[in-house]
Amino acid sequence: MAIFAAMPPKIYSPFDASNFSNKTCFLTGEVLDSEEEKIQVFPQWLMSLYNLEDQPFKLLDESMATYKDMKLPCSAAVNEAYLEPLEAEISAAFNRGYEAVKAVDELKLFQWAGKLLYGIIFNEIQSGIKQQYTQGEEFNISQSIIHKFSNLHLMLQSINLPIVFEDFKPFSLFLFKVNNNEQEFGYRDEINTLTFALRIKDFGLIICFQDNGANRHYHREILEKIENQTLHPIQFEEFSGRVFYSAYLFNRLPEYNILPVGDEVYIEAMPLRGMSSKPLFDHWQNKIYGQVLENFWKNWGFLLLEIIKNPEQPMSFLFNADGEFNAGAIELPL
Repeated sequence: MAIFAAMPPKIYSPFDASNFSNKTCFLTGEVLDSEEEKIQVFPQWLMSLYNLEDQPFKLLDESMATYKDMKLPCSAAVNEAYLEPLEAEISAAFNRGYEAVKAVDELKLFQWAGKLLYGIIFNEIQSGIKQQYTQGEEFNISQSIIHKFSNLHLMLQSINLPIVFEDFKPFSLFLFKVNNNEQEFGYRDEINTLTFALRIKDFGLIICFQDNGANRHYHREILEKIENQTLHPIQFEEFSGRVFYSAYLFNRLPEYNILPVGDEVYIEAMPLRGMSSKPLFDHWQNKIYGQVLENFWKNWGFLLLEIIKNPEQPMSFLFNADGEFNAGAIELPL
């Protein structure tokens, strides 16, 4: 009697071959039947909820697309088997709000948001390749960025492959109950640091995709004070600003061992400390943090000069002068 050893699943690495055409599935690399086999980067249910379809979406090269223009080549079979069930679960939870989102497995939130962020990256790369081509140049992208994007793509394959994260989470995830305006769609990302924030319904979600939990550890003292509080939108944006800034200060490129075992693939994180004695995060500078806050607080019109009037203690709506959570009413300019 023949005994067949279980075959490990095949990991797809689009960055090795620079494959960003519309002829192959973004997740598996399989050749598609047609270039029309695509999915929306921003799922249809989310676009319909906030009338996003025709809203402008600005790409890094300053060109404009609309939300509905942002698509990903994806095999119909992969979409049906893996992505649609994930979308259905996330959309049901998001529609019910904070408590339902809190009950969703964090890995699924990571996969859902990661697919969205990777979709934006894919569109940015396609746009960059086209632009360089028309100028007769070869498309160039830094090795450290390729390293981060490849790892994100590797982790995303946990959607369709039996991938096991060996005693670690590749991400930091922060979820808060937020007193939002129901009509507001608050979204931002920073693809160089792979950071994402979404503020809708009655919650706010922030994810750092490639830090092995380092940003969550970095903000642990603040989290102890605010984690179970209901935040005002300006408080959520303040904490988002802190996380986006710390993600920028994070100075490691995580490395992983990929170990096929039977029909599963184990991913093991190498220690972030590595060979360097340098701290994991560069030095926090309040002036730069103030510039980040100015951007995150655009809705309320606060200027950098006001924010860092006291350079030792930038303006905060999260904390009072004693450093305790500010749970009182927040007075803001209209």
